[in-house]
Amino acid sequence: MFQVLKTEGRARRGHFVCPHGTVETPVFMNVGTQGAIKGGLSGQDLKTVGCQVELSNTYHLHLRPGDELIRRMGGLHAFMGWDGPMLTDSGGFQVFSLSGLRKITEEGVTFASHLDGHRIFMGPEESMRIQSNLGSDIAMAFDECIENPSPYEYVEKSIARTYRWLERCVAEHQRLNDLPETLNPGQMLFGINQGGTYADLRIRHMQQIAQLDCDGYAIGGLAVGEPTETMYEILDAVVPYAPEEKPRYLMGVGTPSNIIEGVARGIDFFDCVMPARNARHGRLFTWHGSINIRNERHKEDPGPIDPECSCPVCRRYSRAYLRHLFAAEEILGLRLAVTHNLWFYNTLMARIRTALDEGAFDAFRQRYSAVLAGRAVED
Repeated sequence: MFQVLKTEGRARRGHFVCPHGTVETPVFMNVGTQGAIKGGLSGQDLKTVGCQVELSNTYHLHLRPGDELIRRMGGLHAFMGWDGPMLTDSGGFQVFSLSGLRKITEEGVTFASHLDGHRIFMGPEESMRIQSNLGSDIAMAFDECIENPSPYEYVEKSIARTYRWLERCVAEHQRLNDLPETLNPGQMLFGINQGGTYADLRIRHMQQIAQLDCDGYAIGGLAVGEPTETMYEILDAVVPYAPEEKPRYLMGVGTPSNIIEGVARGIDFFDCVMPARNARHGRLFTWHGSINIRNERHKEDPGPIDPECSCPVCRRYSRAYLRHLFAAEEILGLRLAVTHNLWFYNTLMARIRTALDEGAFDAFRQRYSAVLAGRAVED
């Protein structure tokens, strides 16, 4: 399922085999929350930008159009026209993001729908059933994403409950995979480490969930308000306790620099809405830092977004044209910007993998980590 091919320090080069293909790691998963990339990209477009894994949202698809409907349509792969590997989150992040619309108990979480206010209950079993109906390759365990900072006593109780929820997820996931009518009986399950910004709780929780022998392990509840250096400190503390033979996934992270630093700390999988979201607001990534395409200085610039980029947008369109599209509020501007940013992220991962193959990752990190954390000098 997962094989580490090479290491450089704590950074790992590997590949991961799942029902819909083989994934070269480290990998960035492109986020299609509701079965589509915001900005007008299709499943076929994901192939163009070099996507290896598509990620969709359990909570949102359960509400609309409904996971039972998607199952009847042949699963999410068929529904959205994507035949590659796919991960679905569990709804656990909505426990954090919809904190004003939910109530947590031992059984699970009751939400008020953000669409119309009707009550929804989701616990470990419900989350597993929804993700089984979607037919993803990787299902995520149901957990509580904890706000940072939170009181130590609350976090300690929360991770104990999240562990009990994981036990229930493991049992229900196995039951569903064993059913003859299950859409994807090869679906895998990743457990999620929580513990806020408390290193001792993070380590304790990772040691506990590692005993349940999931197919992979994620680190959740970071990049949700704490300083970047705190996130790195937590990764330094907890990653050594994650099983070496299983993939490691840092949820919801992040900037290009965050990804490089995450790889350096032993992370294999990443996801974030940032490249598409930033693109829709005109913030585009280049190998010299980010730029704001809306700026006046690009009004008569005939050059591409990034001369070093070979994406379809940079090969064909000028900065001046993209700036015009944003100024005119043309939808094409969003589509082209998102295409470029996702291409950039997927190319970043490919260059990281090549650097690891060549034993040159540390040099790559030294060259790009700080540069990609900032804005281009010209901007």
